[in-house]
Amino acid sequence: MNKVETFGTAVRVACDVGGTFTDVCILNEASGKIHVAKTPTTPDPIDGVLKGIEAGGVALRDIILFSHGTTLATNALITRRFPPAIMVTTKGFRDVIEIRRGTRDDLWDTYKEMAPPYLPRRDRLVVTERIDYSGKVIEGVNEAEARELARVIKKRNVNNVAICFVNSFVNPANEQRMRDILLEELPGVSISLSSDIMPEIFEHERFNTTVANTVLGPVAGQYGAELESRMQDGGYAGDVLLLHSGGGVMTAKGATKFAARLAASGIAAGAIASRFISELAGYKNSISLDMGGTSTDISLCSDGHLHVTNDWHVEYGYPIRFPSIEVLTIGAGGGSLAWRDAAGALRNGPQSAGSTPGPVCYNQGGTEPTNCDANVYLGRLGTKLAGGRVELDVKLAESAINRVIAEPFGMDAEQAALSILKVANANMADAVRLVSLRKGYDPRDFALVAFGGAGALHGVALARDLYIPVVLIPPNPGVTSAMGCLLVDITHDITQMYTDTVGDIDMAELNSAFRLLEEDGHDRLLSEDISPDQMLFQRYIDMRYLGQWRSMSIPVSADIENLDEAVRQFHEEHGREHNYSRPDAPVEVCRIQVKATGLNRKAELARHELRTAPLPAPVGERLVRFDEAPERIKTPVYDRSTLHAGAVVAGPAIIDQLDSTIVVPPGIKAEVDEYLIIRMHVPQQS
Repeated sequence: MNKVETFGTAVRVACDVGGTFTDVCILNEASGKIHVAKTPTTPDPIDGVLKGIEAGGVALRDIILFSHGTTLATNALITRRFPPAIMVTTKGFRDVIEIRRGTRDDLWDTYKEMAPPYLPRRDRLVVTERIDYSGKVIEGVNEAEARELARVIKKRNVNNVAICFVNSFVNPANEQRMRDILLEELPGVSISLSSDIMPEIFEHERFNTTVANTVLGPVAGQYGAELESRMQDGGYAGDVLLLHSGGGVMTAKGATKFAARLAASGIAAGAIASRFISELAGYKNSISLDMGGTSTDISLCSDGHLHVTNDWHVEYGYPIRFPSIEVLTIGAGGGSLAWRDAAGALRNGPQSAGSTPGPVCYNQGGTEPTNCDANVYLGRLGTKLAGGRVELDVKLAESAINRVIAEPFGMDAEQAALSILKVANANMADAVRLVSLRKGYDPRDFALVAFGGAGALHGVALARDLYIPVVLIPPNPGVTSAMGCLLVDITHDITQMYTDTVGDIDMAELNSAFRLLEEDGHDRLLSEDISPDQMLFQRYIDMRYLGQWRSMSIPVSADIENLDEAVRQFHEEHGREHNYSRPDAPVEVCRIQVKATGLNRKAELARHELRTAPLPAPVGERLVRFDEAPERIKTPVYDRSTLHAGAVVAGPAIIDQLDSTIVVPPGIKAEVDEYLIIRMHVPQQS
């Protein structure tokens, strides 16, 4: 085991399991110092987690808080690797989750196959029952049919059941009766009710969320329980906290019941960490650029608030309606392939070399050039990565760039490599415009937080394309997502349909409905051992113009006296995001929500005194080709660990560290602030 001298006995540990590496971020409780470790992701992710903690030099008994972001649920949905399950639904509604909404991911490709539902048709069973739109029971559950279904389920040896009845969101009586019958006939079976999981209108969204939650429950439950058990065997005394889509964490017990919330676990952590870094640097508005090996995740934070959406999915057509931090993911990473399309144009991604065989320069069998190959050929990326454990072959990268791009386009290798990166940057810039300009935000009012293994290589070039004035590089870019897991609270989002026009709402009734949701949140947090004095409840109202079906979530205070301020905010937000508002039009409330939060003590980075000491000597130099220069420039290479708070590195320069490489182009200065965040101010082009 590595020994980490700077760490005492009280440490917080966060772990982010990716497709290639497992990243571990270790924070000293007393000093605020951070130590990081990266280990290969293992077939059993728990092995990789424990090896990562061991590589960080930390004993499990010394950890006072452990939080964890995982792609476990995402991968299970994509690969359909989960235990068998049954959906029981109202007769006539068996195919709702297969018919979907009739839309397509690619509007112009009618031959593109849609992913299949999470449950095939044979596993979707029906029973006679009916509740009308107002909640009136038209026909109770046919008990003879229900008990016959129980016999079929038992014969198939299935232990996970989703009950999804029409209009159960307004009256759950029939779903509850069906559950009781199944439990009588099948003691011990795990049952999810759509009226518990997602009590909202729109059958497809509610049914699919419940089905996803049902199939993932055993996966998340088994994983969380095993991880917690193995860590406790090693001396860890706390709860295993799993990051969920809404930007909070759940205990392993909570994850079993609301497992579908883990389907966006990994990408939420980066957005949270980005907001934390930008606020430390003094910026309330920031855009997050998390560029890894295969993809780039982009999110926006305005006035200190991350945008949350209820409209997201792992695979198009199968929505999960739990609240999630809004993150746009595109196929642009270090391993994204450069290629020539049928029309003869240069393209970049979304295809990726992945971890196997990887970029050509890894010398593991790759043949198509990637962004990584372009960066290493241009000298921006060194030939030794991860502390020297990975060696890159520049000659192999050059050969692939020449064969696939340079020769077909009549370029030399340097022009081809520059073109590859320009296309990648253009793709990322377009994605940033989607999360900013499309939502009514001007990128010029934001800071760009660039991280991930490759983000710092592209940060300044992207900021120039978008006229973003400053680029922030976190202290440990490659494990910033893992650090995000140390910055969150235990949270539950509890919703209820509540439909009425603003002028007709009874405030006493509305406040009573909110209090019931808060009691539910209180019980959930109490079951996770959160003391009442550490609980916080925030109310939200979803509003829309009468006749619309898309809504906007507006925060409101406790014990609401009237909705005047909420309506004013709704008009303002609608005008910003959709470029129009109608203050004279009637506004309808369609849903209420309570965010129940169990407060955790947050991670805090150490603050360093700014010094004017001389800049440390470079650890080397290499010839680098920058976009701004007509030829390669002899460029100093600095070791980031030697740069003190207050240090200023004038470009051209390269700053290397274990988990990332920072490109400082000519004319740019990299300034190290008191939190060891690197700031690069980008002059605006005329």
